[in-house]
Amino acid sequence: MTRMQYTISIAFSPLDQLTEIARAAEELGFDNIALPDSIFYFEKQSVDYPYTADGKRMFDENSPWVDPLILAGTLGAVTSKLRFYTNVMKLGSRNPLLLARQVGSVANLTNNRFGFGVGIGWAPEEFEWCGVPYAKRGKRVDEMIEVIKLVLAGGMVEFHGEFYDFDRLQMSPAPSEPVPFYVGGHTEVALKRAARIGDGWTSAMMKCTELADTVARINALRAEYGRADVPFEFQAVCIDKFGVDGHRELAEAGVERPDVVVLEVDLDEGLPVVVALVQPGAVVDVAAEVEIGLRAQAREVGGDVAAAFEDQAVPGLHR
Repeated sequence: MTRMQYTISIAFSPLDQLTEIARAAEELGFDNIALPDSIFYFEKQSVDYPYTADGKRMFDENSPWVDPLILAGTLGAVTSKLRFYTNVMKLGSRNPLLLARQVGSVANLTNNRFGFGVGIGWAPEEFEWCGVPYAKRGKRVDEMIEVIKLVLAGGMVEFHGEFYDFDRLQMSPAPSEPVPFYVGGHTEVALKRAARIGDGWTSAMMKCTELADTVARINALRAEYGRADVPFEFQAVCIDKFGVDGHRELAEAGVERPDVVVLEVDLDEGLPVVVALVQPGAVVDVAAEVEIGLRAQAREVGGDVAAAFEDQAVPGLHR
């Protein structure tokens, strides 16, 4: 059975804490950091936000964001094992050749510790105000993914499609390993895209039964496309299963990377102490392992740090 990996989501975290969160995550044994994406906040919303019941956004004009590709390079420079993936980057309002250069740079600078989580984008404003038509966005993004993969594979390439057209070019150096593409979205079209061209699928907030149904549907689609035996990851944010038993249920449903949200990391004498770990995506599966590691570090430092660990970190691990 594939080992479940644990991912920290840093959405809405203060920017001045991000490098310390990454260092702490690596020391605590987490596998990945998920990097959110938003270009700008538009005051008037013309269509419903697709991932809340009331269609309203869960963030406002003051919510902190940073370009996820720049952030991946920054966090990669202060870690050595932790992996990073965009969750997800909205491709529709961007240019595929510029993205290919950025993604390739991040992959090279992090020694292939980067995965490209991709989506289309939901808001007409993001497309139109960036000079890209909202119409035919799905077909355009399919072509963008094709272009980016082609260029990242290395060598002299050319492309002649409906939306993008260029003669022979090359970007060097190409990443030494293929960059995995994780496709986001809950619609049937998105699931087909993930099954057809993705190395994995990533969810927004879903219940476990919804995740199980979606995983089954994607696996059926992968079989239809002849890709059932190709390695594939399921990344999920589950909102109704917590604790060890809850995560066993997620594993049975096929989830391989549940997200954990970090509220705060407090640094005391250089030792990262996790003050609060909360769901979606419970951390209690790995609480024992994390607790052992933290206790060992606390004993080495001793004094107030060890006491702070007992008072703050342990309760946080088991919330």
